[in-house]
Amino acid sequence: MAGAYDDRDGMIWMDGALVPWREANVHILTHAMHYASSVFEGERCYGGKIFESRRHSERLHYSAGCLDFQIPYTVDEIEAAKQEVLTANGFTDAYVRAVSWRGAGEDMGVAAKRNPVRLAIAAWEWGNYYGDAKMKGAKLDIAKWKRPSPETAPSHAKAAGLYMICTMSKHTAEAKGCSDAMMFDYRGYVAEATGANIFFVKNGEVHTPNPDCFLNGITRQTVIGMLKDRQIAVHERHIMPEELEGFEQCWLTGTAAEVTPVGQIGDYNFEVGALTRDISLSYEKLVRS
Repeated sequence: MAGAYDDRDGMIWMDGALVPWREANVHILTHAMHYASSVFEGERCYGGKIFESRRHSERLHYSAGCLDFQIPYTVDEIEAAKQEVLTANGFTDAYVRAVSWRGAGEDMGVAAKRNPVRLAIAAWEWGNYYGDAKMKGAKLDIAKWKRPSPETAPSHAKAAGLYMICTMSKHTAEAKGCSDAMMFDYRGYVAEATGANIFFVKNGEVHTPNPDCFLNGITRQTVIGMLKDRQIAVHERHIMPEELEGFEQCWLTGTAAEVTPVGQIGDYNFEVGALTRDISLSYEKLVRS
């Protein structure tokens, strides 16, 4: 499948029914378009099975609760809908996007209690998120925008509004010839990339930022489990910018990114070492097992 995302063949599940791809539309006065009242999940299907599918559906409900709305479909119903979409489009390997939002209704202001909550699920074939960086290591810029305090935004929700500064940061990075950008948090600690968590290696041990103001990704949790199974020490902690110089290896994790090595962040260089390659290959085997 190729071309603009609004002009493709296929079916999208929308509010309880499959509809032709080009007809999966919303009104211009949809609340989410104006006020970011939207949550979503990104998932990958391997060989007909969505990796950690139910955890994603449960997190979608959690994120909606963080934004003060309730999805009108149960986790079981969402699980069934995802399978409907995959079957209808004939996919066995695909990216799956579930999104729930406040639609158009009686309210068109900041408050939107009277507007319906809607849900849609789409799927498409999608290769490596970072292209050939999956093999040779991604090049990252350092973003000027910082991840916000949990006191200013629902930072543990997978909410659309939290990605505004990510889009701007990634655009700036791409203009510099980079694949992505690394972001600091509101305190100045290393946080994450624009859509992926980050890991570092030093002296055979792994260090990763404490997710106290950004999403604790499902892939991140999976990889930490893999490392601990290998008896590799994992330090979840606050990481200062000046520590970047001392790290030997680095990788990103996320549903879209999977496990992607990082070769450079700003002026700091990293090797695509044995542990990075091992975790990347082992993750590939796990999701297809």
